[in-house]
Amino acid sequence: MRWKLVAAVALLVMSGPAMAQPRAVIELFTSQGCSSCPPADKMMGEFARDPNVIALSLPVDYWDYVGWKDTLADNTFSKRQRAYSEARGDRAVYTPQIVVDGIQHAVGSNGEEIRRAIEAAGSHPNVLSVPVAISGKDGNYSVSLGKSGYRGEVLVVPIESSAEVKIERGENTGKTVTYTNVVRCIRKIAEYDGAAATLALTPEMTSAAGSDGFAVLVQTSASGKPGAILGAAMVKP
Repeated sequence: MRWKLVAAVALLVMSGPAMAQPRAVIELFTSQGCSSCPPADKMMGEFARDPNVIALSLPVDYWDYVGWKDTLADNTFSKRQRAYSEARGDRAVYTPQIVVDGIQHAVGSNGEEIRRAIEAAGSHPNVLSVPVAISGKDGNYSVSLGKSGYRGEVLVVPIESSAEVKIERGENTGKTVTYTNVVRCIRKIAEYDGAAATLALTPEMTSAAGSDGFAVLVQTSASGKPGAILGAAMVKP
């Protein structure tokens, strides 16, 4: 079910300190069954402490056959990663992989490569060009979207800010890994037509099992494949 955007008549007043627009949105595709992933998972914790970065972990399920079923994985995230690769045209799907602003990818444990991807993505005129602000509290929120010349989809992404997992089998046997800003689901709730607008967010939209926060993404889409992220904001505990 989708909710129609209502044209904004006034700028929303934030219930807390105004949040600056992010300089990057990074999505880490990771797996508990991937021996190369723990360094990237640790690095995500560092990215998440940067107030100018929205960092999201999306555990995938395609390594489950190796001997350990990822306890946080969702096949939806595996499909999203593949769709990104198809949209880019390179078919590069691996773990740990970071996708920056929906358009650039990098090895999730390579800080220098990620930095270059952030710079490359930021040079695109539509990337993070739409101001997004979230106001409210206690499960009742509103999101304001600024005016732009672009169109996209409004996605609400419930997250679990920290999840510690003891891995008992597979390539990471015996390790305890902390996952940061784990995506619990992705919900498309509206279309964005480039006009300034406001949208009420109900608890049913912003929460999911295990979640304690959420992000809002405005993202382009072509033929069902995700593209550039036009704007983003996050609420964390």
